[in-house]
Amino acid sequence: MSAQSTLRALEYGAVDIITKPRLGTKQFLEDAQIEICQAVRAAGCARPQLLRPSRKVEPKLTADAILPAATHAMAETTEKVVVIGASTGGTEALKSLLESFPADTPGIVIVQHMPELFTHAFANRLDSLCAITVKEAESDDTVIRGRALIAPGNHHLLLKRSGARYFVEVKDGPLVCRHRPSVDVLFRSAARYAGPNAVGVILTGMGDDGVRGMAEMKQAGAATLAQDEATCVVFGMPKEAIKLGGVDRVLPLRSIPSAILTCAR
Repeated sequence: MSAQSTLRALEYGAVDIITKPRLGTKQFLEDAQIEICQAVRAAGCARPQLLRPSRKVEPKLTADAILPAATHAMAETTEKVVVIGASTGGTEALKSLLESFPADTPGIVIVQHMPELFTHAFANRLDSLCAITVKEAESDDTVIRGRALIAPGNHHLLLKRSGARYFVEVKDGPLVCRHRPSVDVLFRSAARYAGPNAVGVILTGMGDDGVRGMAEMKQAGAATLAQDEATCVVFGMPKEAIKLGGVDRVLPLRSIPSAILTCAR
């Protein structure tokens, strides 16, 4: 199935993407096992009858595996930056969100749990629909007004800063919170390099990726928003972020764009 056909399937209600298995290294096979199990669990939670696994799951790596915690955030610039994390149901939520933004929206960096090769087609599709520019992120891309950068599948994405310039780094590494790219990795980097200049948004998704990173962002002075249960396909990631105390406001999806713009003023 082509990337375009897969994206269309997501529009019509498919829950997640599982790529065709291929031979590879032992590490690839172990990662694929985790990702397939996670997708099946997400599909179960997206139905009225929740399916809960009875066996213990393997311990999860945290963002420490990619980006050790910092003691403080840099905050010399006043330019705002928006970071967004999403998983199950996130492709359509992001479409709705980004279509609502004007062309001068502050720079946006996104992690959407999606396999390799699909993120490029997803970014191109959004770029054709939105007033802002949307592209699959490459290392050293500058985060600028009017542009959204989406993490490439199978790679972590970090927000960095040099002086007043925000840019991104695409990085390999182990699965974090059973995902690569990981929302936690992006959010922790935003806490470190943007601090109170960041706006963090956690959207629909299974599991708890992004939860600890969002709490770190709030501690660093960032504004933090979460999608509400009524508009989520799976109220997993937002629920856990709220429970941990990392969320300032819980909003329906339709209200999040204006809230982001208000926080970014």
